Amino acid sequence: MGVGKSCLLHQFTEKKFMADCPHTIGVEFGTRIIEVCGQKIKLQIWDTAGQERFRAVTRSYYRGAAGALMVYDITRRSTYNHLSSWLTDARNLTNPNTVIFLIGNKCDLDAQRDVTYEEAKQFADENGLMFVEASAKTGENVEEAFLETAKKIYQNIQDGSLDLNAAESGVQHKPTAPRNALMCRKRYQASIETVDLIIVCAAATLL
Repeated sequence: MGVGKSCLLHQFTEKKFMADCPHTIGVEFGTRIIEVCGQKIKLQIWDTAGQERFRAVTRSYYRGAAGALMVYDITRRSTYNHLSSWLTDARNLTNPNTVIFLIGNKCDLDAQRDVTYEEAKQFADENGLMFVEASAKTGENVEEAFLETAKKIYQNIQDGSLDLNAAESGVQHKPTAPRNALMCRKRYQASIETVDLIIVCAAATLL
């Protein structure tokens, strides 16, 4: 049984729940055009396999990601317990300003909960992660997780903390000339075209 990251992606891109989401083999891909601060941006989302035997493949996708969504299953503590290891990979392989968002999936199964909201929130706070519990089945907070990740990336671009010229920025853009003096005072002006995200799960299986 997976943590439901592929179902989260399907819910976000197709706005519907896919009950029989198969395990991801290698890497899958999804896209959706969103609007951030009045600008349309295409999110390119890489859905990576959670099984340990695919971990080397997953690592290769970190390098070109502007954001990473780490997913665990609130009903399976084993997936939560492996977060630290996967977070270490993310921190070691992405650029320092990559946005990492922690998602506790399956919040619709609260009666089967094995990980409390409070302990996951504490883990997120201690590690500087954005955090929400969500449900791929009902759609609760799915939109929020992806959009807030994109907004944070956009903020990092606007304040100059994310270098768009770096090969590993995970953002495709077109520089634009400032239209007035106010815009000149901003550190960077660009027309953002696409933003690459990666979804990973803290799997405990060795399948």
